[in-house]
Amino acid sequence: MKIGIDARWIFKELSGIGSYTRELIRHLACLERAHKFVIYFSDPELRDRTVAETDLLRAPNFSTCLLPFGLFSIRNQLRLPGLLAEAALDIFHSPNYMIPLRAFPRGRPGRIRCVTTIHDLIPLMFPGYAPRAWKRRFFLLYRWLMHEVAVRSDLVLTDSQSSRDDVVRYLRLPPERVLAIPLGVLPKFQPPAISSGAQRLVPRSFSEGGSTLDAARASGWTPGSARTEQTILWVGRADPYKNLVGLIEAFATLRKQYQLPVELRIVGPKDRRYPEASRRAASLGVADAVTWLGYLPDDRLVSEYQNADVFIQPSWYEGFGLPVLEAFACGTPVICSNKGSLPEVAGGAALIVQPQDMIGLTEAMRRVLTDFRLARDMSARGLRQAQKFTWEATARMTLEAYEKAASL
Repeated sequence: MKIGIDARWIFKELSGIGSYTRELIRHLACLERAHKFVIYFSDPELRDRTVAETDLLRAPNFSTCLLPFGLFSIRNQLRLPGLLAEAALDIFHSPNYMIPLRAFPRGRPGRIRCVTTIHDLIPLMFPGYAPRAWKRRFFLLYRWLMHEVAVRSDLVLTDSQSSRDDVVRYLRLPPERVLAIPLGVLPKFQPPAISSGAQRLVPRSFSEGGSTLDAARASGWTPGSARTEQTILWVGRADPYKNLVGLIEAFATLRKQYQLPVELRIVGPKDRRYPEASRRAASLGVADAVTWLGYLPDDRLVSEYQNADVFIQPSWYEGFGLPVLEAFACGTPVICSNKGSLPEVAGGAALIVQPQDMIGLTEAMRRVLTDFRLARDMSARGLRQAQKFTWEATARMTLEAYEKAASL
């Protein structure tokens, strides 16, 4: 087979979809030699960076093609179908919802089979969850596009069983045309070689005899007199469905009610459309305890996970929730909501809360930060859960999906 993969979802600052695309390419190149692959880019710098990061020069069956237009250009719809036909592809894989519609007939298989990954349907299922996104402003267009993409794709891939159920239900696809293929976690996400616990408020490495708050106090620790702060970590975009405002409210309660010297560190690109979280931190008087780190490359992100005492993902919905796995792999205890795919990904290794329950979230954070036996147990369970998710498995299952699409 000759398979084309649209790598234009890899942007300068990697999103979850960009990471998915990059790692899929990297691991397909490691395991696959029987088929030929064409990787499509529109930015020569991102092409060169991705080739270097994925070591594609060592994969003789992989080549790249530089397109003179971007994903959202009208030329993408008008010119790409002809270019795909000229390339004599058997399979075209779009790692997200945008495909050249004219290349794939509606209601019947075309000469080129289409595989599309739909990571989630949040704008379709919950239009109010990201009220200032273009998908909300142009909701009718987005809804039409998603149905067109679904009906024109020979197979739709999703990241979880939860997302698969949503795609089948909301896009009205036959279940056999929708496959759930979980994502993986990179080996670089791992516990620190040497624990930095000695610098923490109460170290993770506290002895068995001192694994409770009482034991910590007996050693000389009292709230407000610690050597350094404990750290709560959050990773993601500022979209309202991520529930960052709710986390800040629970964080403020934690500091006020329990007087725990704790810092909240927020990783993710700034979004001027959604200033509510920073405003809420200021109004609650905790702005000086909240650090906004912006976008971080992988190496710095790993360090943040490793140095955090607990990672929180209180989202109202997630199609997968890769940061949960990344935190698990770094040995960091996780608290997440019970919505979407998060319980599926967490697999019993996290504390689960309802996203609207700020009292429950505050109490869960207090437990992890003060019950060190619980924190160690969660760390161990998280490490075991993360080992179930590998990019090699993702690539193998995706290759099987290509072969299934080709046989339709």
